[in-house]
Amino acid sequence: MILCRACASETQAPLCPTCGEEQPLEHDELGQLAIAHLDCDAFYASIEKRDDPSLQPHPVIVGGGKRGVVSTCCYVARAYGVRSAMPMFKALKLCPQAKVVHGDMRKYVEEGRIIRRMMEELTPQVQPLSIDEAFMDLTGTEALHGGLPAQSLIKLQNRIWSERNLTVSIGLSFNKFLAKTASDLDKPRGFSVIGRGEALTFLETRSVGTLPGVGPAGAAALERNGLKRIGDIRAVGPQRMRALYGDWGAHLFALSMADDPRRVDPHGERKSISAETTFFEDIAEIEALEDILWPLCEKVAARCRASDAAGLTLTLKLKDTRFKIVTRRRQLPEPTLLAARIFQHARELLVADADGRTKFRLIGVGLSDFSDAALADKGDMLDTETPRRAAVEDAVAKARGKFGRGAVQTGRALKAESDDD
Repeated sequence: MILCRACASETQAPLCPTCGEEQPLEHDELGQLAIAHLDCDAFYASIEKRDDPSLQPHPVIVGGGKRGVVSTCCYVARAYGVRSAMPMFKALKLCPQAKVVHGDMRKYVEEGRIIRRMMEELTPQVQPLSIDEAFMDLTGTEALHGGLPAQSLIKLQNRIWSERNLTVSIGLSFNKFLAKTASDLDKPRGFSVIGRGEALTFLETRSVGTLPGVGPAGAAALERNGLKRIGDIRAVGPQRMRALYGDWGAHLFALSMADDPRRVDPHGERKSISAETTFFEDIAEIEALEDILWPLCEKVAARCRASDAAGLTLTLKLKDTRFKIVTRRRQLPEPTLLAARIFQHARELLVADADGRTKFRLIGVGLSDFSDAALADKGDMLDTETPRRAAVEDAVAKARGKFGRGAVQTGRALKAESDDD
């Protein structure tokens, strides 16, 4: 089957007789596949380039200062070797002409919401992974949309470009693992398909590091047993994999056989929401650490609000000058998504380690163990401050959503900006 990527019409030749474009999408199983993964291309950087045309010809990095890290970067910057999570000093060494933008999470969250609503118009089976990517299951939507899932996805990709001036890449397959793998094959604005017929051959020579859940440490553990390619896992068999690695080994063997039984779950829980930053200079003073901690708490609160989620467990992360990571956790009295409460508890954990003598190069804060936002921050009969604070932060969020982040600034945030000048 051949579909035109310009108009989604079925065609028999590269040149579409309906619209005259030559953008064919060809695969024998296009009419049989319904599990998709959509990933926005260089999302933060693409939004910045869209909103500021002067950035268009330049490599753009979204992230912190020289001691910070790269949140994301455009494809021009990637051509120089810049990558997400790379230390900023290294990124600027690779690409000194890059334009660095600190970014606006509020703007990115709102854009992600708009695109998610477009996905939900195709199917209620949308499982977000972050603000810029999600799984979709379009099984049974043919009658509703008058076309195959592949045709609906082509139209969605083109709609996002025409209405939002942003590109997305789509992977289509018969399970989540392969759909996500496919979406990475042809960025930006790619549309890749992995069917049942070629799945095993496709996976055979790929590195074990491409398997979900296999990071650098996991890949090294596998390679110590001679398992460098996915085909190597398949060759040793399920019994040997289980003997070597237990349930994890059995899971990896299933993936090597292109077997992923996970369903697209719109209610799938997010494990954590966090924010962190690396400092330009090492910091020991608790007041300075608090000034950096506060905007991170605001970011976590904003992301929780965008996800309609509240966390019960708070985590504080510190990294000292010897790169030793200290992690402190606390279970809160009730779920929260308030920046003030996140800061209050994080500060209490911070005091235990920030003695004024130890210098730190990184601080981070996060929430986990989520519940519905409607259940959060109720306080009790004696606690009138929490409901008041919830009302204040809700009003601030609405004002920022309408007029921009700079519309409302807290005293602590203004103090931190003044110190940076």
